[in-house]
Amino acid sequence: MAAPALQQPSYLLANLKADWTNKPLYQRCHELVKIIDEYPAKELHAIFPWLVESVFGSLDGILAGWNLRFLQARSTEYNIVMDFLDPSGPMMKLVYKLQAEEYKYEFPVSYLPGPIKSSIQAGVLPDCPLFHNKIQFPTSGLLLLNPFEYYMFNFASSLTAPKNYPPGPHGCCSDSAYFVLVDIYLKYFLPTEGNVSPSPFSDTRGTVASPVPRSSNVPYVGYGSHSSSLLKRHITHQPSVNADPAAQEIWRSETLLQVFVEMWLHHYSLEMYQKLQSPQVKEPYMPSEEHVLVVRLLVKHLHTFSSSLKQEPISSSPSTHSHSSPLEELKCVVVQRFVQQKLYVFLQHCFGHWPLDTSFRAVLETWLSYIQPWRYTGEKNNLQADGQNKTVPDKWASFVQENLLMYTKLFQGFLNRAMRTDLVNAKNALMVFRVAKVFVQPNLAEMIQKGEQLFLEPEHAILQRQNRIFLTPSHGGSFLSSRQPIGTDVVFKVKSHVYSLEGQDCQYKLMFGPELRNTVLKLIQIIAQARQTGKRISDHSTEMAANNSFLSWFGVGSSDHNTFTGGEMDDMGEGVKKTHEFLDKALEYLCQIFRLNAGQLSQLMANVASVDDNGGSKQLPDCMPSENGLVLTDLGRLQIINGLRRFEIEYQGDPELQPIRSYENAFLVRLLFQISSFINARFGDHMEALCSRKDFLGSVGRHYLTSSSAVAEQRRRSPVTGQMRGHPQRPWLSLRVLASYRTLLLLLLLYIVFALLSFGVFSSTGLILIVSFLYELMLNFLCEKLKTQ
Repeated sequence: MAAPALQQPSYLLANLKADWTNKPLYQRCHELVKIIDEYPAKELHAIFPWLVESVFGSLDGILAGWNLRFLQARSTEYNIVMDFLDPSGPMMKLVYKLQAEEYKYEFPVSYLPGPIKSSIQAGVLPDCPLFHNKIQFPTSGLLLLNPFEYYMFNFASSLTAPKNYPPGPHGCCSDSAYFVLVDIYLKYFLPTEGNVSPSPFSDTRGTVASPVPRSSNVPYVGYGSHSSSLLKRHITHQPSVNADPAAQEIWRSETLLQVFVEMWLHHYSLEMYQKLQSPQVKEPYMPSEEHVLVVRLLVKHLHTFSSSLKQEPISSSPSTHSHSSPLEELKCVVVQRFVQQKLYVFLQHCFGHWPLDTSFRAVLETWLSYIQPWRYTGEKNNLQADGQNKTVPDKWASFVQENLLMYTKLFQGFLNRAMRTDLVNAKNALMVFRVAKVFVQPNLAEMIQKGEQLFLEPEHAILQRQNRIFLTPSHGGSFLSSRQPIGTDVVFKVKSHVYSLEGQDCQYKLMFGPELRNTVLKLIQIIAQARQTGKRISDHSTEMAANNSFLSWFGVGSSDHNTFTGGEMDDMGEGVKKTHEFLDKALEYLCQIFRLNAGQLSQLMANVASVDDNGGSKQLPDCMPSENGLVLTDLGRLQIINGLRRFEIEYQGDPELQPIRSYENAFLVRLLFQISSFINARFGDHMEALCSRKDFLGSVGRHYLTSSSAVAEQRRRSPVTGQMRGHPQRPWLSLRVLASYRTLLLLLLLYIVFALLSFGVFSSTGLILIVSFLYELMLNFLCEKLKTQ
């Protein structure tokens, strides 16, 4: 590369763009490292936006960049990319170099999540302080960001922006370079031990552009509050020269956290959620499974980060109280102030709109990770010696109470999903088991009930107690009164939590109330029915395997189109076994959580067994009549999903034109169809005249030449084909039975037997025709007798 002084920024950028398409990645990165080290910030300023877009892709999704979301560790480029984008690597060094010169970069407001974009376009500041000094008014549609903010905004946006990725297998998203980088950035900028490493290019005058410097008396005020008019907001962003160096460095931690939360979670507004709480409401954005997994990674790390808070020794004198570091202050409020509200709305939307398939597991595990912060405290023994869940420590009661809706409302949402899900599927059964296993943890149900009691406490009782609580010793109180405000404070926290998320007019449903208890009983009944259905499927597959064992030697299987191969039946048996294990444990845990006695459970099981024994599975699903025939009710859908009842699906068209079966020879089917079509066209009138006779010959003709009566009868039994009745059916001759491998095998065996008895080909054919005719004649005679009786 040429010396820095010999080249202008425009030439530098032009050369880099040319090299980007002609040189391999390792060579490009090697030259970029030299450029970042040698060139001054003034010249690097011009290439920074282009470099960020080349790495993360364009915001509109046209350019994919380095495909970080699909770059796996097995790729030869993986280590090169990870080294270049490491928090201590060349790219971040470039960011810090530009940061020291206070350069600004434009980020379009149109690529922000919907609620943030709508708020800015309406002239209202979003509630997050991250945006308060970034917007120019009248609005230009652009945010003015410093280099670190610009880098993180683009990094976070690359997860949600649509990308045109090359086709082919992409591997597990949790092994991708993007997922690993998120984990690395979280651990570096939100460390559980020590402080964030200082940036190497900090200005000694203390003028590194940080966001809002907070007063130590009122930390993090403004985040999570309701938006107000821009004219009513006046927030200064000039960093103090005498500011604490640690406070100067923690702004990167706050910035990274706020960018991740806003870009990944703030896709749904709280106001819209409170007005329209319905699964039918269509939102413009639907997260991908990869997006949800990254959110789960964020939740897990924030719990770990928050749990690493150093416990300060209790001091008897307020004057000796030690001041926490800014990072320790952040740990105290990171989950409640930054994540709770937006994650709740995000999960509520996913619970209501996510497809009813096994991919919901990503959403489920994100929810379960949030409501179990005690799993991320660093303690290894989460299980007792007998394998049961360890009791939830009492210190987490305040977290449960201040996140009450995360436990109760989302549990209700999960119940609604579980009742509409195929629980015979082992993966769906596993999700029910996972939720039941979490909520059965000792002490958790009691904490939730306590939180509900605090929420339901009458307002007048709180006000009466409040008048007594704040009495100090100088006003007739005692020193013990300092402990009393805790109860009232908790009540207000629980109430404000519920009202701020659900609105003042919310109708709260108790998790352990009678309504939800009845819903749980219905779910238990559905679980029991799914177990019965799984048993029937297992028995049926075993029976099919036994019936096909002999015919498989001849390459002939059952005529059932849903026949499974040996390996598939083994997998099915293993899946049914796992389903039984998961559902059995889920039943046990649900009974413990909601204190259902053995008598109630036995009665539910007996009801399910009686329905099964009475042939309930062979009845039609619950339907209601309409102009277009029968329409499934909600109960009917549940019956079909859980395999309790089903429609008998049969081919309703011309039997000669039905698809070629696996037990038929395709060539013979087509050949015999041509022959029978020729005969039916040539002698159709004679066959119709024969079948219209009332004597013995007419009976024989109707037996051999007419199948329309049986088809018509099937159509009359169908609940949805009433419009097909009344169509006349002409007699026809069908030779398709001769194309069946089963028929061909039987004919071959008969010819072999007759050959052993010294019969020739023609005589054997004649005997077969005579025997077949007499057999069919006898069947026809018996059928006629049964009809007359």
